[in-house]
Amino acid sequence: MRLGIRYRLLVPLGLLLVGVVGASLWSAHIAARRAEARVARQVHDISQTLAAARYPLTSPVLEQVKSYSGAEFIFVRADGVRISTFATEPTELPSDVALDAAGETELGPPVNVAGAIYRCRRLLLKDPHPFTGGMVLIFYPEAQLDEAIADAERPSFLGLAFGLLAVGLTFGIGQRLVNRIRTLERRTREIAAGDFSPMPLPRTNDELRDLSASVNEMADRLARLQQAVQTTERLRLTGQLASGLAHQLRNSATGAKLAVQVYLAEHTNDDAEALAVTLRQLTLMEANLRRFIDLGRPSAGRRSQVSLSTLLTDVVDLHRPRCKHVGIDLHWNLPATDICMEGDEGQLGDLFANLIGNAVDAVGNNGEVAVTLDNPHGQVIIEVSDTGAGPAPDVAARLFEPFVTGQPEGIGLGLAVARHAAEAHNGRITWRRDEGRTVFRVEFPAAKP
Repeated sequence: MRLGIRYRLLVPLGLLLVGVVGASLWSAHIAARRAEARVARQVHDISQTLAAARYPLTSPVLEQVKSYSGAEFIFVRADGVRISTFATEPTELPSDVALDAAGETELGPPVNVAGAIYRCRRLLLKDPHPFTGGMVLIFYPEAQLDEAIADAERPSFLGLAFGLLAVGLTFGIGQRLVNRIRTLERRTREIAAGDFSPMPLPRTNDELRDLSASVNEMADRLARLQQAVQTTERLRLTGQLASGLAHQLRNSATGAKLAVQVYLAEHTNDDAEALAVTLRQLTLMEANLRRFIDLGRPSAGRRSQVSLSTLLTDVVDLHRPRCKHVGIDLHWNLPATDICMEGDEGQLGDLFANLIGNAVDAVGNNGEVAVTLDNPHGQVIIEVSDTGAGPAPDVAARLFEPFVTGQPEGIGLGLAVARHAAEAHNGRITWRRDEGRTVFRVEFPAAKP
């Protein structure tokens, strides 16, 4: 049987409420009985005082006793003379049977005097009282008795009221707590369904607010994890695609390269500059096809001492014919001192080829592309800048992710390959907009001049 938190909170509250009500009513009942007994003792003490008195019971004496006790008196002497403190005497008195039935600790039967209710008690005067044979009727106001009982019951009822208020507040707090827990439950179900948006934090700074903040942190981490999983899946699919296409495309590239080599061998006297560039492009394409399958996976690669100056010169020379054809100024600032580093020449060639190729694509016709290589403080810095418009805002934040591109003809793999190559050499690649130019910057930790 499932017992929710609400009922776990309400059951003790219900038991507490029953206990508070029962205890308060019992206390009020006991207090009322004690108040009535106290008034009865007071009236009994008055009667005993009058019975033991050795002074005449005159009207001034009765008025004085009335001022002390709050009761009204009627004194009937043995000769029938009546002395009363009432302004209007009662028209009808209780019977002797009713008066005799009231014990010494009771107030006696009720009497209506001019619309007010009194409790009547009789005192018979006996020897050695000066007015032996007389009778004193003591009338105690019912209103004063009720007031005394109310004063006695008031603390109990106040305790009951505060107890009910405390129980009500506890119930309200418990209900609010349950509602907040249900909100967290709904939010966790939404996260399980794939909604990782943050939930608003409650204004009350308590443990549930900390729990809500933890849920938001969990959702943020899950969102990043999901994005990483999706990226990994795209990389895996890219590897599968590359491995499937590499064999067919590489066969074609190898065949074209062999044909060019055969032609160059048979026609040694012809101008072979254009065909030499074609041969180098085919060789580069063949190498790229072999490396596409390594995208997203660590590569052991063959490491050797690589001349970055020479490698960048070769890559720039590969792009010069195209730049010359479309009117792009390609500037390559060759450093005075050759800069070398330990690395995989093929991966580094891919890195530079993708950066320069992307810059040429971004410029269009009649633009400018600049390539620089520097070695400040032993650190290698390569920058490729262009005068193009820069990446679109919708792809700028994800520029190095696979299949993210702002070019209609692009497939979004060039910069992903470039980042993979840079990270494989403990480097990093960044980009920025600087005075109307798009600048891609590659940094490697150390190199030899």
